[in-house]
Amino acid sequence: MSFVNNMPRARRYASDDLTQEILGRITRALLVLLGLAVVAAGILIAPLPGPGGIPVIVVGLMLILRNSFKARRHFVKFQRAHPKMVYPIRRLLRREPEMILVAWQQTLRIERLVLPSRFRFGARIRRRWKLKRRRRG
Repeated sequence: MSFVNNMPRARRYASDDLTQEILGRITRALLVLLGLAVVAAGILIAPLPGPGGIPVIVVGLMLILRNSFKARRHFVKFQRAHPKMVYPIRRLLRREPEMILVAWQQTLRIERLVLPSRFRFGARIRRRWKLKRRRRG
């Protein structure tokens, strides 16, 4: 007695492919609209105290860039013109983004822009950590 089902394979019709393509386009369009709504919410939140608006805007941009070919093309052009500004966003757009490392890099960058060298705590912590790693390894 055999438990294997010897049924013929289901045929795949062209209408199924067309339906999948249409559903994919509708889904992408809805995700782009959701991304635009999230960016708008981030802009509205931005004047409030704290950094609340910036992460919300970044999440909205990530939704838009993952689902819009035209937006991705403009992003690549902007990246070629301003690579240092776009690098953190590119790292966040990876499949497995390194949130903590990006936040740390941005903290060091802002620290360098805003604070004089004697008040930069992040750079000192980084140097101490590197020295400890060298001594161990």
